[in-house]
Amino acid sequence: MSDELADAEKRIALLERKLNRERSAREEAEGLLEQKSLELFSRNQALGRSNAELEQFAYVASHDLQAPLRSISSFSQLLARNERDNLSEDGQEFLGLINESVVQMRQLIQDLLAFSRVQRDEIPDTPVPLAEVLADVRSRLRAAVDEDGAQIEVGDMPTVIGHSGQLTQLFQNLVGNGLKFCRDGVAPAVKVTAKCSGGKAIIRVEDNGIGIAPEHHQRVFEMFKRLHTQEEYEGTGIGLALCRKIVDRHNGDMDLESVPGEGTTFILTLPLA
Repeated sequence: MSDELADAEKRIALLERKLNRERSAREEAEGLLEQKSLELFSRNQALGRSNAELEQFAYVASHDLQAPLRSISSFSQLLARNERDNLSEDGQEFLGLINESVVQMRQLIQDLLAFSRVQRDEIPDTPVPLAEVLADVRSRLRAAVDEDGAQIEVGDMPTVIGHSGQLTQLFQNLVGNGLKFCRDGVAPAVKVTAKCSGGKAIIRVEDNGIGIAPEHHQRVFEMFKRLHTQEEYEGTGIGLALCRKIVDRHNGDMDLESVPGEGTTFILTLPLA
């Protein structure tokens, strides 16, 4: 009986030691988890502050850059008007280049402000009929359509959830790109179609333009990554980066298919209302 009791005491002692080791390991793991959680929380806070400061800097800097631009533009126009007879051909050409640079810089600032606003604005839980959005886009691009003899075809459009202003900006950029990056001697044509699947609207914006080489399919979504010179196609290199940011903010996806010399199709998903 005493031997059985001794064996039982030994087993109990072994179990106690095992439980103590497991308790120590658990406490150590909990401590490490808490430490990692605090570090992650601290990093998220720092990242949030950094993003907020960056957005505020972009917003303020862009606004502050407007004032000297207005001064440059005003004084160059005054100089061109008041000293026209005294300026040489080179002087007049230089003033023209100054004004062109001012226009480009102003457009860049406006695009940066638009990008900053997209980052700051909350996305409301609001139904947005894409048919109305595309009708607004067609109205805004009417001058470009009439000038180039372009065609914009829009199929049946669903209603999605999101920010009406941002979605208008999204489709204006995509359709506008289809009109701008056209082939010589070929009238621009843009077709917008949609289908619904799994609570998402899958939208295709297809053009018959110059296309994009495969190695540039992701590069075009990066800010300032222009594939063409300003002389070939005007722009700031922010448009498609802005489009992807808008789609991301709407919990969607955006990609493209393209054949150089034949056209490009942008494919995006947005949450259905």
